[in-house]
Amino acid sequence: MSLIQAESVQLAPRKVVDMAFGAAVMGTVGTLIGWFMGGSAIPITGALGVALGLVVGWLGGRRFLVSILIGTVFGGLLAWLVAGFEKISWGAGAGAAMGGFLGVQASMLLDLWAERKQAAPPSDSQL
Repeated sequence: MSLIQAESVQLAPRKVVDMAFGAAVMGTVGTLIGWFMGGSAIPITGALGVALGLVVGWLGGRRFLVSILIGTVFGGLLAWLVAGFEKISWGAGAGAAMGGFLGVQASMLLDLWAERKQAAPPSDSQL
């Protein structure tokens, strides 16, 4: 037996689901970006999207990924209603960008609010 034994590293099921969700969302976004850039860029941008999605999922960015997904759906629907069927992909891309931006801002505000709530001294209601 060797002195150094390799331990098997297992991820929690929730983390695996987050990583798969991240790979699906960001991989789709990367593929769409590659489609806009031209057909030959799809494998590169799709692979980068999957890699970024795995990292975001591993870091626990579920709220961020959900905000991108919601932004994509609402952006696509709004573009469909306003500009027609052929502009759905443009609206979905813009919605994903806005959803990601707003998701990051909302996440920071929620974390700040939770931190303040936790640090606040308990109020004495019997005064």
